[in-house]
Amino acid sequence: MIQPPADFPIEGLAAATRGLVKRYGAQPALQGLDLTVPRGVVYGFLGPNGSGKTTTLRLLVGLMRPDAGQMVLLGQPFNGRDRKRLFRVGSLIEQPSFYPYLSGRDNLRALAATGASTPKQRPDQVLDFVGLGARSHDKVKTYSLGMKQRLGIAAALLSDPDLLLLDEPANGLDPAGIVAMRELLRYLTLSGKTVVVSSHILPEVQQLADVIGIIDRGRLVREGPIQQLLTEGGRVRVRVAPQDVPRAMSILSAITTDILAPPPEGPGAGWITVRVPPEHSIEVNRLLAQNGIYASELEAGNDLEAVFLTVTSGAPQDSAGRPQGPPPGWGQPQAGGPA
Repeated sequence: MIQPPADFPIEGLAAATRGLVKRYGAQPALQGLDLTVPRGVVYGFLGPNGSGKTTTLRLLVGLMRPDAGQMVLLGQPFNGRDRKRLFRVGSLIEQPSFYPYLSGRDNLRALAATGASTPKQRPDQVLDFVGLGARSHDKVKTYSLGMKQRLGIAAALLSDPDLLLLDEPANGLDPAGIVAMRELLRYLTLSGKTVVVSSHILPEVQQLADVIGIIDRGRLVREGPIQQLLTEGGRVRVRVAPQDVPRAMSILSAITTDILAPPPEGPGAGWITVRVPPEHSIEVNRLLAQNGIYASELEAGNDLEAVFLTVTSGAPQDSAGRPQGPPPGWGQPQAGGPA
């Protein structure tokens, strides 16, 4: 595989890709993906279904080979064949698979025997990490979906990896399990490890991740520290009387020209969206009041869901950036069919 370019600083990276391409026949899965995962963070890896998230993770653990591009793993170029390097990487990709007639503990002991040298007590230790210590001697066929998911996370932790790649780790977990997983992953990064989490549960990712990467149709569309992304996508929404909207927009143009007009009628009537950081909400309110326009409601802030929908081919949005209906193909009647 081609070496990364000389100006690509790989030493401080847990994982990275440059120009990564993967096709399934004529269907492109990745189209020049550029991903940068610093060490010691939780990296939230987001994208719509079919955007290439799982393909990327499979490439990073050597389960597939790319058609073009470069990869970096733990500060060194990676071609997918360095088995010893992969001993330092733990992964849970798609549904975990275990021997149903063996106990959770025996499954982990069998798995440990196939990889890097593992201390004898490590299976019991990771089972305690994920809250399965009391069920470690039960056969896996008696486990619930959430318990199997916990066992999959335990398996990913067996070799005490420096890098952990988790694909939908919250699948099947109850709320208490999701909170416990979040605390575990935070503990791992505090000890210097790096965690990449691919998930559709955006509020959970917002609480957990330090850095976000969003891909769409096999390309990176946004990446950076989560607080930076939320601030850049920040907005203030202010509601005024519909007859005051034109003058209010003219007044607010002194702050920014990035202003979205409300619809003339309906629930959104009177709501003006100003693309400024949320902390500028006081200035927006004060400026309107100084000119005799008084807001009846004011909202400030942003969330990861809004950023995600803005930069991907997600649901249609109204003038305030809010989803206004199902995306194409979801919940829409066929032409000529029943309504």
